Amino acid sequence: MMTAGTGKGNSPFTSLCTALAGTLGVGNIAGVATAVGSGGAGALFWMWVGAVLSASVKYGEVTLAVKFRRRSVNGFYGGAMYTIRDGLSGLIGYGPASFLGGLFACLCVVNSLVMGTVIQSNSAAAVSEDGTVRVIITALLAAGVAFVAVSGPGKIGKVTSALIPPLSLFYIAISIYVIVTNRSELPSVFRDIFSGAFSFRAAASGAAGFGFKEAIRYGITRGIFSNEAGCGTAPTAHASADVDVPHKQGCFGIFEVFFDTLVLCTMTGLVVIIGQKRFGITGSGGVGDTLFVFEKLAGTPAYFLVAVSIFLFAYATVIAQLYYGRTALFYLTPSRFAGKALGFITVTATVVGGFVGTGIMWAIADIVIAVMTVINVSVLIVLSRTIANEARGGLSLRKINIPP
Repeated sequence: MMTAGTGKGNSPFTSLCTALAGTLGVGNIAGVATAVGSGGAGALFWMWVGAVLSASVKYGEVTLAVKFRRRSVNGFYGGAMYTIRDGLSGLIGYGPASFLGGLFACLCVVNSLVMGTVIQSNSAAAVSEDGTVRVIITALLAAGVAFVAVSGPGKIGKVTSALIPPLSLFYIAISIYVIVTNRSELPSVFRDIFSGAFSFRAAASGAAGFGFKEAIRYGITRGIFSNEAGCGTAPTAHASADVDVPHKQGCFGIFEVFFDTLVLCTMTGLVVIIGQKRFGITGSGGVGDTLFVFEKLAGTPAYFLVAVSIFLFAYATVIAQLYYGRTALFYLTPSRFAGKALGFITVTATVVGGFVGTGIMWAIADIVIAVMTVINVSVLIVLSRTIANEARGGLSLRKINIPP
């Protein structure tokens, strides 16, 4: 196990940007719109609850990923599969722990292709219903992914750290503009959010009660889908950070959840709920409904600017997920050919995703993420004492370093 900083590899901020790139995109736009459309305005409240509850989970998995990572000539690498193998080997034996880590790695590779590539590409192409435009969008996305695939993992961190901060700030700015210019709707918006989340009378009245249940279901599940806390993918990015104490990067993991769900998902949720009130949209249209609201409330230029943002968010997610998939594949085999093959398959999946329906892909993704989450969270529970020790050690060092 190697945790000390070496001056090589990614900075903590670059690792954070890569992790955010892997989570921002479909979850923050289509996922939130679908959650609000299916579960009502109250779903947004339960996304907040899910974020608060999952922050500690994200801290734990990131901290362990840094603790149990490995070092190469290019810096650090690691992830949940290494946590599983090295963290559990003393408890259940190296063989079973290695097998369980391998199972998780296989699921991670599948997830990088399905959720991380096909679904992201489909959402990027969905910004237009014109067939020619979809072809252009898909081709540009595939070309960008191919460029990174042949450039090596170091390029991914550079691209995500260059894209994510300005993209996030732009999306926040235009969302705030829409919200502020429709501030007269905010009292009723928040009233719907809290009444939908805590309508206990409705919960006891049959069909309305079903709506209450759906608000909780969609709010929490889509919130977790957005920030990926617990499923064990983002720790792969954080493990590459050049930090000397796992606790430090664990705190970046908490910020990741905060920024992803409590900031960006809230922006989308408020915009969609305003759209429900002003135009009667359901939100079930995902990306299309979100773009429709931006266009109606901020004009045609806003539509195109947000559409470009969606494309770039999707691109950042695909290349981050490619890094996750390659790291997981390296756990299974050190073959360089296998890594190149995965890059080719990812480019192919990007092209396929631009044109195929994603119904079965969502079903596959739900199953894969559910199994990954069960494995990862179970390991976190078993290693909870290790997480606590790292937290205490990190806090103690911070106290020592405070100047008088």
